[in-house]
Amino acid sequence: MTSRLTGDETTLWQAAARVLDANWTGTATVPSPGLYPHQWSWDSAFVSMGLARHRPDRAEAELLSLFRGQWADGLLPHIVFNTEIARDAYFPGPELWRSDRQPAAPHGVPTSGLVQPPLHALAALRLHECAADGERSRGFLARLYPMLVAQHRYLARARDLESSGLVAICHPWESGLENSPAWDRPLGALRLPPARYAPRRTRHTMPTGEDYDRYVWLVTLLREAGYAPGHLREDHPFAVEDPLVNAAYLASTHALAEIAEIIGADPVPHRERAQRIRHALLDRLWDRDGGCFRALDLRAGRLLPVVTVAAFGPLMDPGLPAPIVRHLVDLLLSARFAGAAGYPVPTCDIQAPAFDRGGYWRGPTWINTNWLLWHGALAHGLPVIADLLYGATLRLVRQSGFREYFDPFDGTGRGGHDHSWSAAVVLDLLGARRAPWAA
Repeated sequence: MTSRLTGDETTLWQAAARVLDANWTGTATVPSPGLYPHQWSWDSAFVSMGLARHRPDRAEAELLSLFRGQWADGLLPHIVFNTEIARDAYFPGPELWRSDRQPAAPHGVPTSGLVQPPLHALAALRLHECAADGERSRGFLARLYPMLVAQHRYLARARDLESSGLVAICHPWESGLENSPAWDRPLGALRLPPARYAPRRTRHTMPTGEDYDRYVWLVTLLREAGYAPGHLREDHPFAVEDPLVNAAYLASTHALAEIAEIIGADPVPHRERAQRIRHALLDRLWDRDGGCFRALDLRAGRLLPVVTVAAFGPLMDPGLPAPIVRHLVDLLLSARFAGAAGYPVPTCDIQAPAFDRGGYWRGPTWINTNWLLWHGALAHGLPVIADLLYGATLRLVRQSGFREYFDPFDGTGRGGHDHSWSAAVVLDLLGARRAPWAA
């Protein structure tokens, strides 16, 4: 890549920066104005990486704002609610989670009780890599490091349900790919009680009716059990080891080791855990016959059939064996994914019966997942793949703006407008072009 931006790219940079400026609340960045009025966990991880290129001070504030919602046991919630927003402005709001009744939850900061892909240590390391003032950045890392360690300790203690080294999600919302067709089978196996749990009105692009009842019922079970690890391990009906979530866990574990070295802490425990996660990914989630990673349904004891963009998440691990990388690249470029999409990468296998080009996480292209694959391609020295993802992502926002997600065939923007992580990803991609050493 060249070391400077073209005029068109400068215009794109300025437009992306305006989106993040407009969505800044003074303490955090909302994902999209009006539509998502609170702070979401892995949204903020992407946002902070974009802000590192634009406003490093706000990048640090973004992560600190999120971690003020961290529970005493280390759980980093997937939503930190803005108390200045009307309680009924967004569902599910604080009244569903009732975090104020949980002894481990932070006082005066209403949150959810779920987690999301733990990308935050990787985001923090990226802030440091982009920092102009190394000493100040080291101070920030030293401040954040204990919080990141607590987050990972919680995941290892409470979410490694089979002591395998991998963490399990206990709700589709924890995956980051909330309505992915990967969850259809375990959700379909749930036996709902006769009462309805979901509100009558939900956004048409999100799961509705009985699907949403299942989502809310799962939250109700978790809440009534006090979000206790024992309930998750023994009784909770939804438990899945997902390749994307665990790839983020592995990438951030690698990042924790690097952060530890930077601040003078011991990196060895993080390196040892990273080795264990990698081995478990290969042993438990690699489908040798299919040549891809699949999610494992712990309750049914089998790999789930639908192949999604999550299959490529482990590319973020620079230590992934070369034969595995080749299989994933072949699948990524095939007619099941990028090979048949004009605007890759679709979030579901195009040839799968469940594929829906307009369905929320059931087929459209999301450029935050494009970023994850781009990052993985760079880690493995795959410039053709990296350039494909870079070009496709910028082409999407040039054509349709900073939308929430996009049609993978014609690039039409869908979902929310002025979406923060779409703008943030563009800033990070352009920043890497301008300063390749920080890619």
